[in-house]
Amino acid sequence: MASETQVLVDDKSSVRILTLNRPKQLNALNSNMITRLMQLFLEYEEDPNVKIVILKGQGRAFCVGGDPLPVFRDISWRVGADFFSEQYKLDHFMATYSKVQISILNGIVMGGGAGISVHGRFRIATEKTVFAMPETELGLFPDVGASYFLSRLPGFFGEYVGLTGARLDGAEMLACGLATHFVPSSRLNALEADLCKVGSSDPVTFASAILNAYTKHPKLKQHSAYYRLDVIDRCFSRRTMEEIISALEKEATEKPNEWISATIRALKKASPASLKISLRSIREGRFQGVGQCLIREYRMVCHVLKREISKDFVEGCRAVVIDKDRNPKWEPRSLEEMKDNMVERYFERVDEEDGWEDLKLSPRKNLSALIIAKL
Repeated sequence: MASETQVLVDDKSSVRILTLNRPKQLNALNSNMITRLMQLFLEYEEDPNVKIVILKGQGRAFCVGGDPLPVFRDISWRVGADFFSEQYKLDHFMATYSKVQISILNGIVMGGGAGISVHGRFRIATEKTVFAMPETELGLFPDVGASYFLSRLPGFFGEYVGLTGARLDGAEMLACGLATHFVPSSRLNALEADLCKVGSSDPVTFASAILNAYTKHPKLKQHSAYYRLDVIDRCFSRRTMEEIISALEKEATEKPNEWISATIRALKKASPASLKISLRSIREGRFQGVGQCLIREYRMVCHVLKREISKDFVEGCRAVVIDKDRNPKWEPRSLEEMKDNMVERYFERVDEEDGWEDLKLSPRKNLSALIIAKL
C-alpha cells in the first residue's frame, strides 16, 4: 500500500517513530498519508504499551503542507472539502492527544505541516528549520488550526506571521513558542535513542527531562523579526488590513529599513481577499478553542473551494505551483474592493442543498496540549 511506504513506522518498545516519506514532494500530505496517520495515532492511543509517538520527515523537509494539486485539478469542490475535512480531523486529534507526541522539525515546515506538529505537546526545532504559513500568497488563509496557535503567540506576532507568510528559523520558533525545544541536528539520532529508553517512567516527565538535557538556546539573528515586536504590535494590532498597511507605511517613512519595506511588499503581493479573511480568522481564534477554530476554518475553506466569492485560490495555485510565474491576477484586485459583506460570507454556513454539514469532530477528553513558551 502506498500509505505504508509514505508513512514509515519504526517500533521501538514503548516508542513509535513515524517518518513522512515523500522526500521528492517535500513530504506534502496526500489523502493516503492523512488516513494512515489517523489510523496509527488512534491505534497508539488505545495501546497501553505505547507511551511516546515521534513524528519526523525524510529528507530536507518535515512537511510542506497539504498537496494542493489534486484539489486544484478536481472539478468537484466537494472532493477538496473532503480532503480538508480529514486533515482538520487529524489536526484536532493531535491537539487533544492523550499520549506524548514529539515532532522533530528538522527542515521545512509549512501550512499543513504545522497542523500535524504545532498542536502536539513537544516541537523540536533545529538550525535547519524553516517555518512559514504562506497561504495568503496562494489565495488561501492560514488554516489547520492556525487561527488558534497563531493568535496565541506573543503580542500580534501571529498576525504578522500569518498575514505576511514570513519565514521563521528554529531560533525564532523557539523564541515565540511555536517550538518547545531547540536541538542541533547533529544530536537528533542520540536524542531519539534516549527517548526510546522511556521504560516504565511517566512519559511526560521523562520526555521533558531528556529534551531539556539536549536543548540549546540559540541567539536570534541580528535582523530577526522577533526583535521588532514593538513595531509589529503597533502596526498589526490595527483593526483593519488597510490600517495595518497604513501604519507600516508611516513607520517606513519615519524610520526606513529593509524589514519594513519587505513586510509591506509581502502584504501588497498577497491576495486581498485572503488578507481580510485571514485577519478576521486570527482575531476570532483568540477567543475560541482549537475545535471551534477548525470548525470555522472548515466553513471558510469550503467557501474558498466553491469560488463563488473569489477564485483566488485557483489563481494562486496557478501562479505559485503550476506555472510558477508568481504573477497572480487577484480578484478583487484591492483591499478596498474586498467589501465587508464579502468577508462575512466566508464565515457563514455553506448554503448547499446536497447535504453539506459543518465539520464533525469526535468528542475528546484531553484538552489541547499546546504549549506556547514565553522565552
